[in-house]
Amino acid sequence: MHVILIAPHFPANQRQFARALKLAGAHVTGIGEWPASGFDDELKSWLDGYEQVSNVCNDEQLLAAVRRIQQRGPWVHRLEATVEAHILSAARVRELTGIPGLSARNAVLCRDKPTMKEFLREHGIATAQSLGADTLDQAKAFAERVGYPLIIKPRAGAGAAGTSRVDSHEQLTAAAREFNLGRGGSCAIEEFIEGHEGFYDTLTIDSHVHLEFVTHYYPGVLEAMRTRNVSPYFITSNRVNSPGYDEVRAMGRKVIASMGLGTTPTHMEWFFGPKGLKFSEIGARPPGVGTWDLYCAANGFDLYRQWAMAVVHGRLDQQPSRQFAAAMVALRPDRDGRIAGYSGFDEVQRRIGHMLIDWHLPPVGHPTQPVDAGYMANAWIRLRHPDYDQLREICEWVGHTVRVWAR
Repeated sequence: MHVILIAPHFPANQRQFARALKLAGAHVTGIGEWPASGFDDELKSWLDGYEQVSNVCNDEQLLAAVRRIQQRGPWVHRLEATVEAHILSAARVRELTGIPGLSARNAVLCRDKPTMKEFLREHGIATAQSLGADTLDQAKAFAERVGYPLIIKPRAGAGAAGTSRVDSHEQLTAAAREFNLGRGGSCAIEEFIEGHEGFYDTLTIDSHVHLEFVTHYYPGVLEAMRTRNVSPYFITSNRVNSPGYDEVRAMGRKVIASMGLGTTPTHMEWFFGPKGLKFSEIGARPPGVGTWDLYCAANGFDLYRQWAMAVVHGRLDQQPSRQFAAAMVALRPDRDGRIAGYSGFDEVQRRIGHMLIDWHLPPVGHPTQPVDAGYMANAWIRLRHPDYDQLREICEWVGHTVRVWAR
């Protein structure tokens, strides 16, 4: 099978998809923005061909590159994109070139949040009330009908980027200005759902779930991305098959089947609180911030290879062990500036070093990144333990013990 992989070089874990495709026996051609001369020998060994473009999100450039690959041969069977920003362009080019895979319609459903929620409500999925607003009057009418607080966010995007909570007409008006409502801009506005937040990730083949993972945020993403004095973490559970997860798994499977997503990774966010279990959003892609690496370490298997097996052969050849729960703890500098040093990490190594998977501590003098830049923007530690509840306690201790100092 000949598979085109968009951006095999960046971000860092993209090379793992190229490696996995080659392991699964595929003929692999990359399309990316970096010159192939800058690739290391290992990455070069996984690519049978490469086309450079200036922008992989430009439909015309991507289409031209795919056409060149098709003309050169061999026959192209799949065009794969695993980064959120590349999903829609890849889907459009698939349809123009007759390559199977995620359709443009489903790519839009998985990116445009108001359209996504409206579609799923029509298919019986419990989700927050929502609206795609183009004017302040539309936003205010929604607020009057639903009530505050509300969440306002970009119609498309990943994570909590550009997302904020609004508690009054004054805050809504200010947010509307930031989104240029009434001046050509648009946004998603949603009912605020109180409760615990997590995500449900899958690998699907022909819209059937073949691998699934459930992961929990502590605290929720909006608080984590706005609060410096917390060390947020997320934990992937090794109790996925226990009855407590039945409702989440059933909802996730219903979402995927309703959308008909085909053979793809998925990443679905959910809330559980006083209003019960609520769908938040879904992407037809792997989760970000190295989460698949966490799944690999927790389960003693190569998830990237299983993805490639699904793409190339339509089947898997390994299942997760569920031996460990695993977590990533994000560590924030005490201020913006440059790294001055660390405290507490030696104690972590001494007491729980055998539980650590890996860590990243930027060197002294390295510039810090803002709190809202994400879980891996500054320092972080990944660890695992056979017992989920004990691991959660350990994560709390790590977050209070390790300090990142800046000047």
